[in-house]
Amino acid sequence: MRITSVDIWTVVVPTIPGRVHSPEWVPETGWDQMPKHLLRLNTDTELQGIGETGRGLPVDQVREGARLILGSDPEGLCLRDIYAVPEGRVLDGTERGVPDVQQGPAYGAFEMAVLDLVGRARKLPVHDLLGGAVRSRVRADYWIGHQTPEDGKRSVERALRLGFHGVKIKCRLEEPMEERLRAMRDVAGVDFKVTVDPNERFHTAEEAIELAHRLVALGNVEVFEDPIPKKDLEGYVRIHEEVDAPIAMHLGDGASMLRALQAGCVDCFNLGSGPVRMPELAQIAAAAGMPCWHGSGNDLGIIDTSYIHAAALAPACAMASDFVGSWTREDDLIVEPIEFVDGYVATPEKAGLGCDLDLEALPKYTQAHEEVR
Repeated sequence: MRITSVDIWTVVVPTIPGRVHSPEWVPETGWDQMPKHLLRLNTDTELQGIGETGRGLPVDQVREGARLILGSDPEGLCLRDIYAVPEGRVLDGTERGVPDVQQGPAYGAFEMAVLDLVGRARKLPVHDLLGGAVRSRVRADYWIGHQTPEDGKRSVERALRLGFHGVKIKCRLEEPMEERLRAMRDVAGVDFKVTVDPNERFHTAEEAIELAHRLVALGNVEVFEDPIPKKDLEGYVRIHEEVDAPIAMHLGDGASMLRALQAGCVDCFNLGSGPVRMPELAQIAAAAGMPCWHGSGNDLGIIDTSYIHAAALAPACAMASDFVGSWTREDDLIVEPIEFVDGYVATPEKAGLGCDLDLEALPKYTQAHEEVR
């Protein structure tokens, strides 16, 4: 089997009005207008593999990745470093230090597509290619952006109707945080937990501590994620010592995780990346006896499905993860949407990623299409 061509669709899929932010606070979502690229690896057989980039990635990087992988036998690639074989890199035992792997143009999207293609060829789900899932279903929470207390209340009502048991909220110090969490508690009670994620916009340890004390008293806080800038480890230590709730950092590399662990300022982690890299990072959390969850970029269905495989592979991924694009965007561009039941999503069992590109819905959101041969 050989990869003969790569289809690249540049798409923009808007968010559903009112589903992310309250317009009084964020009039335009903005990031939903940033293009993403969907790709399909075509072969000299009937088999294909699909992938998705993060938003805002230059299409030139996707073209470069396509040229690297064209002509390759997908089953002959290293699934832990897909560009190693095309670039002629071999770890022969003479290297010093830690080699750079899982790097290159649009790497995550092409890794996704290669895993999908090889899984389909071997009639195995991606998690089985990578060692096997440790759980049959993955916890998931609802998600909302910057919303007024009234809109937040309506969002939680919707989350309850859909069977969720918690929600992650985007926020900042200047918003009426007590009113927001109180409105959610009034609808759902204290057992419906809230992950509070200001993306470092509680500014300082002093401000974060003062607010956190008031929010914890409401009884429905699950965890505070990235309350202040991550470079301020001393501030995190103070927050960790003075706030009676778990503190998390959203990190994407082992060195940063180790710095946080050595500082003793976290209780858990939000980890990103795909089904190869994320379980590796989760092992660091597991070694420290800490749980984690898989983060999100408000993506489409292909990426979100790959994240489910990642979370199912990682024993430490016991907290509720973010697979949110299917209810924040107009369309997830996969044929069968991800199904959430009672706050969980089932680990995919179909071959490959377990999802298919929705070719009927695709034209509505496509800005450009090309085929690299």
